Amino acid sequence: MKTHTLPRLMLGLVAGLWFAASAQALSLADISSKDAGGGLKEALMQGAGKAVDLLGKTDGFLKNEKVRIPLPDSMQQVEDLMRGLGMGKQADELITTMNRAAEVAVPEAKKLLVDAVKQMSVEDAKGILSGGDDAGTQYFKRKTSEPLGRKFLPIVKKAIEKVKLAKTYEKFARKGAQFGLVKEKDTHLENYVTEKALDGLYLMIAEEEKAIRKDPVGAAGSLAQKVFGALK
Repeated sequence: MKTHTLPRLMLGLVAGLWFAASAQALSLADISSKDAGGGLKEALMQGAGKAVDLLGKTDGFLKNEKVRIPLPDSMQQVEDLMRGLGMGKQADELITTMNRAAEVAVPEAKKLLVDAVKQMSVEDAKGILSGGDDAGTQYFKRKTSEPLGRKFLPIVKKAIEKVKLAKTYEKFARKGAQFGLVKEKDTHLENYVTEKALDGLYLMIAEEEKAIRKDPVGAAGSLAQKVFGALK
């Protein structure tokens, strides 16, 4: 081989490597709308399912400081009074019951979340893919918050009614509301716990969504990896 042919060979090798790398670095424009939609649905179902599984078990809420449900802020004085009167055990029991109620209710969300993904339009998908880190979570909120609230409420109410102290709480809360010390919406524990259960669920879905966007390799399937990898 002649010496002057080496530069040409080196240039050809570099060019070949560059084209090979370029072929692997896909952008969204290189992915079909069908694949983009399929990958997005894979990832959203994974994120929502994992969030439900994390929360819908014993201590899913109670031992998770990010979503643990306390007594309403406006009832803090009542809680302090209870503890001051030696009723700390009862206050803890009420807080535990509230969190257990949320843990029992959350698994009911899975079907509605899956249905929301299946019903996603092309425009919805475009908005999520081009949106922020929690665009998918915001989509879930728009589509499921009202029906989930209706589904959670009776489950939460049934769980809370088992604790006699809940009635005492509501009695104190109603008194406090008359004097403007407690928010009216906080006088019914089942409404408050339902709202907090939903907040916790969407928070965890958002965390799962951010994790998938940050690390597409952890996405549910090959389509999800391809789509979210193209967004990085």
